[in-house]
Amino acid sequence: MNNVIAILAAEGEALPLEESPNPLIPPLYDIVWSLIPLAVILWLFWKFILPKFQQVLDEREERIEGGLRRAEQTQAEAKEELAKYKAQLAEARSEAAKIRDDARAQGQQILADMKAEAQAESDRIVAAGNQQLAAQRQQIVAELRSDLGRQSVDLAERLMGEQLSDPVRRSGTIDRFLADLDRVPGAGKN
Repeated sequence: MNNVIAILAAEGEALPLEESPNPLIPPLYDIVWSLIPLAVILWLFWKFILPKFQQVLDEREERIEGGLRRAEQTQAEAKEELAKYKAQLAEARSEAAKIRDDARAQGQQILADMKAEAQAESDRIVAAGNQQLAAQRQQIVAELRSDLGRQSVDLAERLMGEQLSDPVRRSGTIDRFLADLDRVPGAGKN
């Protein structure tokens, strides 16, 4: 039909039904034939593409929210584990301090026991030494008395010029001499 219009327009005749076209408004048949494919495309988009797009968006939203929930849950678990760890660490520190204090107390007790044992051993050794010294002193004193008695009898025999061979007499003379010797100041105190 356009060919016919173009031929007639070339001849210069004006067609009675035709008006001059407005360049801003397309013809009605173009509008109708353009709306039908647009409606079909919109319907296909609405029926097939939009639900898939919405499904992808929902899945993405679910993954993000699930990830956030998992992250929050993991963070809560981490905080709980951190609190447990800190509690265990504090408990371990207090237990270590208690063990150190117990060890210190045991060490001091052992040291005190060892000092007491050493003092007791020292006292025992000193007492045994004193007893031994006393026994030796008495033995030496007895030996010295008998030796001194014999020498004094020998000296008395020489001085008196008579023999003190009688044991009773000799014993009495020795005892008297020793008694006199004990009365001398400073003689028997060593």
